[in-house]
Amino acid sequence: MPSHYPRPTVQTAPASAWRDTPQRFGRTSRWLHWGMALLFLWQFAGMAAKVTLGRDDAFAKFMVGTHAHLGLLLLLLVLVRGAWGLMNWQSRPGHAGGWLGMAARWGHGSLYALMVLVPSLALLRMLGNDRPFTWLGLIELNDGSGPKVDWMIAPAKAFHGVLGWTLLALIVGHIVMVVVHRRVWNDGVAERMIGRVA
Repeated sequence: MPSHYPRPTVQTAPASAWRDTPQRFGRTSRWLHWGMALLFLWQFAGMAAKVTLGRDDAFAKFMVGTHAHLGLLLLLLVLVRGAWGLMNWQSRPGHAGGWLGMAARWGHGSLYALMVLVPSLALLRMLGNDRPFTWLGLIELNDGSGPKVDWMIAPAKAFHGVLGWTLLALIVGHIVMVVVHRRVWNDGVAERMIGRVA
């Protein structure tokens, strides 16, 4: 365990279990984190099904059919999560000092940037397309009556896929570091998001 990473202490009387504290993330942050994790798992499983089973497979078609709807939901959730993080900025757990803390800050910053950018590119493409789209069957975002707008479609065509897989690579790296924190360094960092502080 890096010596400059202090082990969190137990907070016996948090002001609110829903708010973040320096010792652990509150329920709101944890619900957003784990809910989004499940949605990302679904998203990448769908893309993996499409790649391995082919576009014409019934299961792959079903999974891909949910992709745009859940992608927009994830965009909304990451914006909510970012706003919540800013509201709790002074009270939430911090990063370690030195190179490890810098790497963690860059890693988390890159995750957030891609979680916003990847679905935003897809949203721009959807708005510029000539195909109708009603989000979750409730909100019509494109009635399909307009022409294609190439400058809105081109960025997603060029970057949505590659940045999506880059996001997956960062997520895998994030998971690896969680395992290192919990199983190798045993420094209590992982427990801050799991909900227990040792």
